[in-house]
Amino acid sequence: MKRIFLLIAFFGAVLSAQAQIPSTGSTIKGRVSGTIIDSITKKPLDYATISLSRSGGKAILNGTLTDEKGNFKINDIAPGSYKLSITYIGYPTKVIDPVTTTPGKPDNNVGSIVISSGAKALGVVTVQGTTPIIENRIDKIVYNAEKDVTSAGGNASDVLRKVPLVSVDLDGKPALRGDQNVRVLINGKPSGALSSNLADVLRTIPADQIKSIEVITSPSAKYDAEGSGGIINIITKSKNVSGLSGSISGGIGTRQNNGNANVNYKQNRFSIGANLGSNFAWPQTSLVDLRNVSSGKLADGTTGQIRRVQNSSAETKRYGTIGSVTTGYDFNDFNSITSTIRVNGGGFKTDGNTYNTNNSLLDTIYNSRNLSKATFSGFDWNADYTHKFKKEGEELTVAGQWSHSKITSDFESSFTDLNNLTDIAKFPNQRGNNSGTNDEYTAQADYTLPISKIVKLEAGGKGIFRRISSVYAIANQANNNTGPFVQNTNLSNDYDYSQDVYAGYTVLSFTLPKNYALQTGLRVENTDIVGTPKNLNQPGLQSFPQNYTNFVPSFVLSKTVKGTQTYKLSYNKRIQRPSLTYLNPFINKANPDNQTQGKPDLRPEIAQTVELSYNTFIKSSVINVSAYYKRTSDLIEGIADTLTDPELQRRVTRTTYQNVGKNNSFGASFFGSITPWKPLTIRASINGFTYSPNANSSQQAQQTSTGTYFQYNAFGQASLTLNHGFVAEAFGVFNSPRRTIQGNNPSFSLIGFGFKKDIIAKKFTLGLNALSPFQKYLKFDQDISGQGFSQTQKIRYPLQSFGLTFSYNFGKVNFGAQPAKKKGVKNDDLLQGGDQGGGAPAGGGGPR
Repeated sequence: MKRIFLLIAFFGAVLSAQAQIPSTGSTIKGRVSGTIIDSITKKPLDYATISLSRSGGKAILNGTLTDEKGNFKINDIAPGSYKLSITYIGYPTKVIDPVTTTPGKPDNNVGSIVISSGAKALGVVTVQGTTPIIENRIDKIVYNAEKDVTSAGGNASDVLRKVPLVSVDLDGKPALRGDQNVRVLINGKPSGALSSNLADVLRTIPADQIKSIEVITSPSAKYDAEGSGGIINIITKSKNVSGLSGSISGGIGTRQNNGNANVNYKQNRFSIGANLGSNFAWPQTSLVDLRNVSSGKLADGTTGQIRRVQNSSAETKRYGTIGSVTTGYDFNDFNSITSTIRVNGGGFKTDGNTYNTNNSLLDTIYNSRNLSKATFSGFDWNADYTHKFKKEGEELTVAGQWSHSKITSDFESSFTDLNNLTDIAKFPNQRGNNSGTNDEYTAQADYTLPISKIVKLEAGGKGIFRRISSVYAIANQANNNTGPFVQNTNLSNDYDYSQDVYAGYTVLSFTLPKNYALQTGLRVENTDIVGTPKNLNQPGLQSFPQNYTNFVPSFVLSKTVKGTQTYKLSYNKRIQRPSLTYLNPFINKANPDNQTQGKPDLRPEIAQTVELSYNTFIKSSVINVSAYYKRTSDLIEGIADTLTDPELQRRVTRTTYQNVGKNNSFGASFFGSITPWKPLTIRASINGFTYSPNANSSQQAQQTSTGTYFQYNAFGQASLTLNHGFVAEAFGVFNSPRRTIQGNNPSFSLIGFGFKKDIIAKKFTLGLNALSPFQKYLKFDQDISGQGFSQTQKIRYPLQSFGLTFSYNFGKVNFGAQPAKKKGVKNDDLLQGGDQGGGAPAGGGGPR
């Protein structure tokens, strides 16, 4: 009721004063806008009263209230000099005078205005607050990477390792609360490149290009239902300024080097921004030791334990580039358009050598060499149109996107020290080429309608149309590895794949009495899939059509106490569609010792999560605690088995993707930030959860993990800000092994340090970084076992680095609040990392 009376009184005063707005004779009308932020919590303040008067005057000419994000906008303002007054219950009135608009610059964004319960009125145009590194918002956690000294000089994978609740594995693939079925977006939009080779593209994005990373663990029904783990949204840097501005940054180090440039221009209602980043890594050598034990036929013809041992080293060179151009134009206060085109490219080369021991061969000891090269490129083009109605908050957005990506991978594996013709026949030298293209077309519309002051409706529809084509050619060397290379039709394969997803959603939000808020929604998605593998020499390869419909509800109830404490109860249902890699029944033998095969009748994973969370602000400290229960059915995992390949006539490991059963998981997470001493801030995050699989009867023979296992990931950081622009930071990342029904995947921990100094305040900065300074190699150990076999793998990955970083800002660097985020295209669906149709693993039994 307090808010209702406030609204009535305020609008009554405004309406009575409308005729007093001064006229300058100009027909140009503009607006005054900005964002109101609390000085302690750094949270936006909704329902703050914004009043506009003549500069030096007292009569209110116009005004408004801030929305739930703290934003305000006063329209139809004639050029002139004004005074802005901000009033909020429990805070003294803050005054900004003058605020000037001109016929040439009719719009004035005064930026982020920080108000405090003990603040005094300041006669300045823009007051900027300091953004904390970690923010907890009602629907997400935000990690402000640009405020983190230790992030400079790295790439997106390095930054993700420090985000609360997120972990990154050896290959660079992120997981959220231990679940790798997570959707990664860039600026709220999907990227075709991320869908096909997620880990490699993340390595091409310089850390200096990242503004923040948003983590959404409980998406509402307006988000795509795909991604049982949740959503990770990478926000790149941009500036909302008038005139020309930009920055140049980079880093030189012992592990990798990168550079990044931003240029932004804004004049009146037109804006354009461009960004270009690139990096390349010095050659890095990783070490892999593998031991596999199974039962089979030995070299002497008897049956016994076959021991396959591989000791490998591989040198990898990596490079990548990513860039984008974004334009926007506001026709007026009701209509605007934006468009972005993002291009990317990159690749890597690997040269590996392996020392092999196999007691099932006559030549027990032999060597192999594995050369591989992969290149990828693509673009994402999107455009959206937003129409705002005269009713405050009513909005319609229509958006479209075309994503195109292409990847080509080549490999060559050769074997030496094999003298027996029988053994040579089992190890033919091999060459492979895999080229694939992926086109993804998206159209969507979103509508928002505030039905009343306490009820808001959101609804929309969407269509995603994916078309993937791949050509996979393998050639073996004839005449016992002495003749020409001849195509092996048994191993070669072409396939076409299409996936259409049709979706619609409705979300209702209620502002209830006594500081309660309720949001409930329902989404329905229909998926239609047709896959067509083409290889006449492998039986059973035929089209695999699938069609299924999923209903996805969501529910959030929150309660705010004393303005600083929030309790939230949420429920959501998510699905995880198996991608083409998991569905294609073709046996991929690019690495003949470690083969993979999909299964056409795989069903999507269904995950349901109930979460209770508590968040509070105590002076400068932030504390968030949550407990959750997650039930996953039709769990998809790769099941490894050791078998005799009919063509090679030797023992190999083959992994087949299957619906293995169900998993019930209980978990809890905590993150907090305290400032025990004004220059020192300490942050910590930990997430712990259980893994308790219940395998289907068809997989129970392969299940070796039968209990309940506790897993965790943790992060800690300390930041020290001293005088004269000195900042020092240290951090640590700790992860437990990840369980599957056959064993566990590797764990790892690392620490890092950073230091920077402002040489020219807000213009030029130099920094030093050290990652894993006391340990050259990160250690990853894996143990899996199944019916009749066991396998261990030890990987040593070089991550240690020391580097020098710099950044230089030019132009107008004091910028205001970001404009309201356009909805645009958000394809939060599809399991990522392998749907390109390209990207075959490096062959020949060496490390990937």
